[in-house]
Amino acid sequence: MGFKSRAKKLKKAADAARPNEASDPGKKSGTVRCEISGCKNWADKSMGGRRIAYDRAADVWGEHSLSSDSRRISICKTHYKEWKKARRDDPDEWS
Repeated sequence: MGFKSRAKKLKKAADAARPNEASDPGKKSGTVRCEISGCKNWADKSMGGRRIAYDRAADVWGEHSLSSDSRRISICKTHYKEWKKARRDDPDEWS
């Protein structure tokens, strides 16, 4: 058995053992929730989420909108884009 035929055989076996993700295309679940109050999105890095400093988030949303008071908070992709737009023209952010 050659290298390529053995690799193809092992790939087929691995694909058969892996759960089929195509059956649930919109049902991704994460482990970390967005820490902005009222947001139900996931903040996992694989789903576009980020972790930013608490002070930077408080400048955009205010302290009352944050559900955590740790040094860094997790935010979803949607809120990250919103934060980035709000901080775009701030010269302190990029220097």
